[in-house]
Amino acid sequence: MTTLDVIQVILFFALLIGFTPILGKYMSKVFTGSKHFMLPVFGWLERLTYRFIGVNPDEETNWKSFAFSLLMFNFVGFVFVLLIQLFQAYLPLNPANLDNVSWHSAFNTSVSFVTNTNWQGYAGETTLSYFVQMIGLTVQNFVSAATGIAVLLAVIRGISRKTTDKLGNFWTDITRSILYVLLPLSILLAIVLVGQGVVQNFKTYETVQTLQGTQQIIPMGPVASQIAIKQIGTNGGGFFNSNSAHPFENPTPFSNFLEMLFILLIPAALTYTYGKMVGSVRQGWTIFSVMIILLITGLSISLYAEYSSTHIFGHLSLMEGKETRFGITNSVLWSTLTSAASNGSVNAMHDSLSPLAGMVAMINIMLGEIIFGGVGAGLYGMIIFIILTVFIAGLMVGRSPEYLGKKIEAFEVKMAIIAILAPSFVILIFTAWASVSNVGLSSLNNSGAHGFSEILYAYSSAAGNNGSAFAGLNANTLFYNLTLGLGMLIGRFGVIIPVLAIAGNMAKKKITPPSAGTFRTDNWLFIGLLIAIILIVGGLTFFPALSLGPVIEHLLMSRGITF
Repeated sequence: MTTLDVIQVILFFALLIGFTPILGKYMSKVFTGSKHFMLPVFGWLERLTYRFIGVNPDEETNWKSFAFSLLMFNFVGFVFVLLIQLFQAYLPLNPANLDNVSWHSAFNTSVSFVTNTNWQGYAGETTLSYFVQMIGLTVQNFVSAATGIAVLLAVIRGISRKTTDKLGNFWTDITRSILYVLLPLSILLAIVLVGQGVVQNFKTYETVQTLQGTQQIIPMGPVASQIAIKQIGTNGGGFFNSNSAHPFENPTPFSNFLEMLFILLIPAALTYTYGKMVGSVRQGWTIFSVMIILLITGLSISLYAEYSSTHIFGHLSLMEGKETRFGITNSVLWSTLTSAASNGSVNAMHDSLSPLAGMVAMINIMLGEIIFGGVGAGLYGMIIFIILTVFIAGLMVGRSPEYLGKKIEAFEVKMAIIAILAPSFVILIFTAWASVSNVGLSSLNNSGAHGFSEILYAYSSAAGNNGSAFAGLNANTLFYNLTLGLGMLIGRFGVIIPVLAIAGNMAKKKITPPSAGTFRTDNWLFIGLLIAIILIVGGLTFFPALSLGPVIEHLLMSRGITF
């Protein structure tokens, strides 16, 4: 690493830490209904939205009604995105005259964008029209991110309120999330990206003559508007097949830095928002500390693995699959951030990462996308592990487990276990199925341990609602489109429903004032214990699978055997 690389990494984390309380405080005002500077700008649109959909923004519901509204809203979004793909050829804004999408690819893409996964088994510029990209995918980038925030807000209310069954209003939460958080930030970032050279137009594809005298088709389209929300909403779905490695999506070092920063901006700030809304900013910083420690640890391992010289590669750093415009550090930093933040965007090919760096990306996802994770989803996933940690700590010291004055009982622990097991089931069972079936093996680009890693990463990405891929696996087949789609649904709603059930049950409880016997959850002891529980649960669950993939590949590579 060069001195400039080190400075950039330090600057990145400094800005992330600096913006966390600023944006976090603003979001706490938005979600508590307090006055804020964006209210005069979009307040009229908020009121118009409520009148249009016919809801009372002040009417709150219990967790079951909240969940029902969420599921119905997402189901309608799924059907809409599915239909516009199936009838794409007959819809406007299709200057390339692209054909209708196959039913199984349309199913996979619809599920992918509704679940905030943004897995793409297709090449965007040659598969989807401008209409589908804008009206289908970009819209889902907003509403799927807002759905994650709405679930988090329900959890916060469940923890902070007492003797009630009301968790808020789903429609109010997603409306405020979009109008006051996602939309302003997206407009700001899109304008900056256009200034950096990201394409934003409705032109037909351009045919140009290259320096070699051959003809090349240059894709156009409304790119910047989708790229902004794909990063801000931790979505990751690229307009082009090569995603943020494409110069029309990510043209300069400055745009590269900004896109990386915006991937983590809201997930990090939500930890501060959480602290403000539960009445203890220290609790928010405790969670932030756990997340950033895990992130920096993974980044350090990845950088070490990529910069370590080996005789197999002529004692050179690994440049295969890296973005040559930005260098190894930016490629590795992006791979670590995007896999930690439930964001499927890439600026380099993960399939070409060293085995250890590839394993770090997989572990980031396998842990439940809780290292900042998706917008809202990462934090409510971390709360699941907090519940387990408090419960285990209570067993160890002989105290009744409590979190922020709420007793953690059997129901919360059972729901937490379900939320952890649901994506784990998809990752392990579906990977095993694909690894021993002809339909699963027929799409592999590599054999041996690396081929297994390609399959393992794909199902990890689906179940974790991440969306990135090793890119060495052709997943646009009937088998993978259907199984990955099912995995995304389980990974999203198999976690959301237990989380909402926990929130609803905790809201009914009384708040016990802290005493000398209360186990503190805002100090370094708890930070260390929480990290240990996260790593132990992840290690026990996934180490056998990882040992068959990246671990054995690393050991074989050190002996000169590659795949």
